[in-house]
Amino acid sequence: MRVTIATIPGRMPLSPPPSSAVERFAEILLASDLPGLTDDHLRRTAEFVERRVRVLPSITRFGVRVIGGTVDLLGRSIGQQRVLTVVTTLPLPLLAEYPRLIRSLGFAYIWETWPDTAVDGAPS
Repeated sequence: MRVTIATIPGRMPLSPPPSSAVERFAEILLASDLPGLTDDHLRRTAEFVERRVRVLPSITRFGVRVIGGTVDLLGRSIGQQRVLTVVTTLPLPLLAEYPRLIRSLGFAYIWETWPDTAVDGAPS
């Protein structure tokens, strides 16, 4: 089964669709971690993550893009949920850092922008 935002309970498809592999993964990871996050907040947070990745130093940005593209390709072929599980549970060098980067940027943005957000992402 392919997991997308539309197949996560309580999630409606977002428009416009995410513009990059990093943004797509950010939406899926953050929707999984914070099920109470509104669709608008999720979209804005994923866009923020993408903007921050765009301004990383060139070699770091290249590495994040390569890992993000690989994760995205695997997610499209074997399923987003399987890839999400692998990436977030296996301590593989560099690959394990990818969800940490997405979470750290996303969580910081969420609680800086909407400080009253509940621990599940729901607005308070």
